[in-house]
Amino acid sequence: MTARSRFHNPVDVRFGAGALADLPDLVGHRRAVLVTMPEARALGMTGQIEALLGQRLAGIIDQVSPNPDVRELAPMYSDFWRRYGQCEVIVALGGGSALDTAKLLMVAGADDRFATLVDALDAGGTFEPTRTKRLITIPTTAGTGSEVTPWATLWDRHVKRKKYSLHLPHTWPEAAIVDPCLTRSLPRAVTLQSGLDALSHALEAIWNVNANPVSDTFAVTAAREMMRVLPQLMASLDDMTLRTQAALAALQAGMAFSNTKTALAHSISYDMTIRHGLPHGIACSFTLPTVMRLAIGRRADRDAVLAQVFDGDIDGAPDALTAFLNGLGVATEFSAYGVSEPESAQMIAAALDGPRGRNFIGAAA
Repeated sequence: MTARSRFHNPVDVRFGAGALADLPDLVGHRRAVLVTMPEARALGMTGQIEALLGQRLAGIIDQVSPNPDVRELAPMYSDFWRRYGQCEVIVALGGGSALDTAKLLMVAGADDRFATLVDALDAGGTFEPTRTKRLITIPTTAGTGSEVTPWATLWDRHVKRKKYSLHLPHTWPEAAIVDPCLTRSLPRAVTLQSGLDALSHALEAIWNVNANPVSDTFAVTAAREMMRVLPQLMASLDDMTLRTQAALAALQAGMAFSNTKTALAHSISYDMTIRHGLPHGIACSFTLPTVMRLAIGRRADRDAVLAQVFDGDIDGAPDALTAFLNGLGVATEFSAYGVSEPESAQMIAAALDGPRGRNFIGAAA
């Protein structure tokens, strides 16, 4: 008999080609601010939002940069609350960085100072917002999963060289529009990195202490689909059927880890990004075979779920995953990224002790 469990996700999801047309209905009569990346204008995406919302669009913030950093966000945050404090909704359009930035902007304390939020995160405490916005997420990559989770990543790359994670009841998106047409312009490298990020989300949701039967269903489907679709998509970037399948797999992976959080591979990835400059999708996926070897045999129920991804062959799964990644041009050894064996061992040990590492079924109790 299966133990009782709970799965919760409050996001209204609109999926499919042309789903962007639902945006006016979701915004309703409210005033909105668009948060997006600089290239959205040249790609025609900003114009689409302007045409759909008309006078309801109060402003545009389009200077989001990859991996939002404390120094970049502080002035943006104060300017946002000064100029758009009366707007009710943020529309976040872009990859994970744009969606993370919107989540960081959408909550404010009594003093409207970004430092107050950062200090709370740095102290490991809970930030208590006194004002909040609602959020509609529109991912333009097939990988982040952030459109259906409450988590936002914030980096301090210059002073403390660490990564923070904001997650509050208020930072759940109200709705997500997943329109695969918006991923058509993604270049090869970003398509690959996004897909591998989604695969990592799915597998990390399986070897996870917070896994449940519902998250397992999403995770297995997402992992199998992304492993099937991604090599084909890399060979045919303009194929909208494959783009749609990848977008759905990424969404399913997001649904899975929206309840489990990520685990050891993501915990390791943060150091790889901060200290070695590795793009997130590669940083969180190249260790997957290593982490899988650590996971197998820890819990029979997790092995059984993981075996579903690999057609029942749990023993051959790490090698199959290694071959999959190598086939996409992704090396799976730390040494390929300039990391020595002592440093990698230290990195894994530190990651196991981190908040995400402790979600891993192989972490110490």
